[in-house]
Amino acid sequence: MPHFIMEYSANLDDDLDIPALFEKLNATAIATGVFPIGGIRSRAIRCEFFRVGEGDPDNTFVHLTAKVGSGREPEVLKAASDKIFETFSECLKPIFDRRWMSAGFEMIELHPERNYRMNNIHKKLADKA
Repeated sequence: MPHFIMEYSANLDDDLDIPALFEKLNATAIATGVFPIGGIRSRAIRCEFFRVGEGDPDNTFVHLTAKVGSGREPEVLKAASDKIFETFSECLKPIFDRRWMSAGFEMIELHPERNYRMNNIHKKLADKA
């Protein structure tokens, strides 16, 4: 983990370079040293139907959620969140500077007893090392 889930308004299709954004977010998550590389996932959900603010069709939104496993100290998660939001904001800035946009980010810690996983990517990465 983290699992990055980004929802965005469909009117950003021509402006938002999702592969580049995810490449930078993943690199930032790795650079924090907090998250195992094999647990990072990124996905985007295009919202065809949306309404932002007063309903101006030129308004845009992007919301990023990072779901992370439990057990880390709050200050560690805060520092990682700060770095991730910094990268997210930097990537969105060119769009933000010329379009109306609401952008948000939240990190959610998953419940330790109700979060199930199956992942063999960690082994693949260890075998490559």
